[in-house]
Amino acid sequence: MPNRMISLAVLATALLAAPLGAQRPAAVVPAIPSEYAAPIAYLLDAGSGQVLYQREIDRRFMPASITKVMTTFLAFEWMEEGRLFPQQVYSVRPETFRTWHRKGSTMFLPADARVTVDDLLHGVTTVSANDGAIVLAEGAAGSVEDWVAAMNAKAREIGMADSHFGNPNGWMDDGKTFVTARDLGTLAQAMVTRHPSKYRHFVGMKELSYNGISQRNHDPISGTIRGADGIKTGYTNQAGFGFLGSAERDGQRLVMVIGGSPGGRERRDASRQFIEWGFASFESRLLFPESARIGSARVQQGGADAVGLVARGPLRIAVPRGENPDITLALSYEGPLQAPIAKGEEVAELVVSIAGMPEHRVPLYASEEVLEATLVQRVFNALGSWVA
Repeated sequence: MPNRMISLAVLATALLAAPLGAQRPAAVVPAIPSEYAAPIAYLLDAGSGQVLYQREIDRRFMPASITKVMTTFLAFEWMEEGRLFPQQVYSVRPETFRTWHRKGSTMFLPADARVTVDDLLHGVTTVSANDGAIVLAEGAAGSVEDWVAAMNAKAREIGMADSHFGNPNGWMDDGKTFVTARDLGTLAQAMVTRHPSKYRHFVGMKELSYNGISQRNHDPISGTIRGADGIKTGYTNQAGFGFLGSAERDGQRLVMVIGGSPGGRERRDASRQFIEWGFASFESRLLFPESARIGSARVQQGGADAVGLVARGPLRIAVPRGENPDITLALSYEGPLQAPIAKGEEVAELVVSIAGMPEHRVPLYASEEVLEATLVQRVFNALGSWVA
C-alpha cells in the first residue's frame, strides 16, 4: 500500500507562531565541546526526542559504570510490573562478598548485610556501587546471568539496536559490554519519560550514607548546572572517561552523552559546556496539548472510514531559541489502514521539518477503536466509493 503523506503545514504555522516579545540582551552562547575533549558527543531533547547535536553517535565504546543506568532502568521497569519492590530485602552471598568487597566503587556492603532494594538502587545511582549492582541482580533475578539476559532483552525492546551488556555494573569484560551514544540517549529518554517519579527519587542525590560511611556523588553537573540531576559517569582504563547526563529547565529536559574524554577534567568541562550550550541554543514549545487530535488516517473495511490520530502525551518540539523558523508538518502512514484497529495502536507518524534542523518523526496512535465493517456497512462503503 502507498505511503500517505498529508501536509499539516498551515496548522503548524498557526500553533508555533509564538510571539517573541521584548528581546533580552544577547548573552554569550557556550560553545560545543571540542572533538579533543569529547570525541563522542550527543545532545537530544528528551520531551520530543529531537537530535540537537551529534558527533560519532553510532561509534561503539565501552560504557564502564554507565552500564549501571541499564541496571537502574530494568529495576524501574520491574517495579512498574510488580516484580520488584523498594522494600524487598536481599542478603549478600558469601561468594559475592569475596569477589566485590571494596572492588572499585562500592557502597561497602558488609558480609552479613540485609539490604533493601531502595538502598541498593541509591548505592548504584549515587556512588556507582559495583557491589550493590551485583547484589541487586542476584536478588531480583536469581543470578547475574539471568539479570544480564533481562538487561539485553529490555535494551532491544526500547530500541537500543547496537548495544550489548555483559554484566550489571560495567566492570571490564574484554569488550563484551559495548554501547553507542545513540543507544544511551534512547535509554535515558525512556528512563525519564516512563518513570519520572522513580527517576526523581533515585537519581541525582548529592551523597549516600550507608553502613556508617558517607560518600559524595561525582556527577560533574549536578549541584553546579542549574536544573541538572544526573545521570551517570563512567571510567575504566579500557573505556576512558564518559558521562550520560540530563538537566531540566522551565519544562525542557535535555539529555547528553560524552564519550572518550581523555581525562576527568576534560569530561567535566565538556559536560558543563555542552548542556549550557543546549539550553542557550534551543527552547521547547508546545505543538499539541495532551490528547489533542492531530489528524486522521483513512481506514479500509472498517466500521468507520477514518481514525483519529493522537500523540502519547503533550507533543512538544525544540526550536532555535528566540526564533520562529519555518516549520512544516505532515502525516505519514501506510494506507489506507486495514480494520480492525485497536485504540492506542501505533498507526502513523507525524513528520516535523524545521528549517536548519534534522527531520523529526513522532509516533501517532489511534484515538479510538475501529472494528471490521459489518456486511451492511461494507455494502454502503462500496456504494459510497462507487458514487465518489
